[in-house]
Amino acid sequence: MHVGYSANFQNPADALPDSEVWGSELELIDELESLGFESLWTVEHHFTDYIMCPDPVQFLTYHAGRTERILLGTGVIVLPWHDPMRIAEQITMLDNLSGGRLILGLGRGIARVEYDGFRVDMNTSRERFIEYAEMIIEGLERGYLEHDGEFVQQPRRDIRPRPEHSFRGRTYAAAVSPESMPIMAKLGVGLLVIPQKPWDIVEQDFAVYNEIYEQENGCAAPPPLSGGSCFVDESADRAEEMAHRYMGAYYASIMQHYEFGDDPHRGVKGYEFYTNITKYISRHGAEGAADDFVKLMPWGTPEQVIEKFEFIKNTINAAGFMPGFSYGGMPYSEVERSVRLFADKVLPELKSWDAPPLQVPALASAA
Repeated sequence: MHVGYSANFQNPADALPDSEVWGSELELIDELESLGFESLWTVEHHFTDYIMCPDPVQFLTYHAGRTERILLGTGVIVLPWHDPMRIAEQITMLDNLSGGRLILGLGRGIARVEYDGFRVDMNTSRERFIEYAEMIIEGLERGYLEHDGEFVQQPRRDIRPRPEHSFRGRTYAAAVSPESMPIMAKLGVGLLVIPQKPWDIVEQDFAVYNEIYEQENGCAAPPPLSGGSCFVDESADRAEEMAHRYMGAYYASIMQHYEFGDDPHRGVKGYEFYTNITKYISRHGAEGAADDFVKLMPWGTPEQVIEKFEFIKNTINAAGFMPGFSYGGMPYSEVERSVRLFADKVLPELKSWDAPPLQVPALASAA
């Protein structure tokens, strides 16, 4: 079983200088390889204190030069905010510099504040994502981009430096809404799962995705990778208290960044599913919704955390995990304590589990 680490760079209510948040995160990240983590991930976000990483590729390029083996995951690059030609160049450059260590994760984004900030009409997001993703996925295999579409008219241009390795089998996309499952299956990409819905609903979504993937691609879908927030403590009671305090605060930051309390997706094309979140919060209250969110996550004693990861693995046939440990304004002393306990008592067990290997050139070369 592959196990990575997700870096969040949260600064709720601007409690700390942004530079201090980044400095504390980077100190811990520098130890990941020696602690036994196998990949490093971050996600693209802009403009707020939610997650302060506007450029995952730049962040991972920095760490490509500071590490030797750890894989580098974009979880995700939000395609509708960017020029596909530039994204293809950045991807190829990082993969070449790192010796084929990149795991490519793509997404379309759902925050109004970010779409407005980049002056992109949210009503076009789904169509833009599909068009851009097809361009980039095909271009990385051919070594050039050429496209005449609704949003992009790209004359043929080579990607330089040329892609040295195929990205087939190591390209993933985040998908939350049921409508996204057929899209990702037809694109031929794997799924990145961030726990947000009850696991029985996720299981139903995967049944649709797996069926369509096999129909469209003539082979079984790649097993997914799963993220989520994690907290480990030797005391079950303390773990529960900390999880509800800080994962609950993380959920509050999600509600604020995405404005779910204001129903920002009503009437926006392609975001019909997300209006259900506003309705859910209205029915259950912010505290009840946060409690349900926390229940989805792996927290507890080492034994309890292993049990919860095992449940997730068995439910979605996961090939790997990339949990996050820093969220909701948790003091970095607590973050580090949780990470070290995880590395000592949880990580070896997870890595001992049988799972399909990731299709990454760097791993193939090492074998």
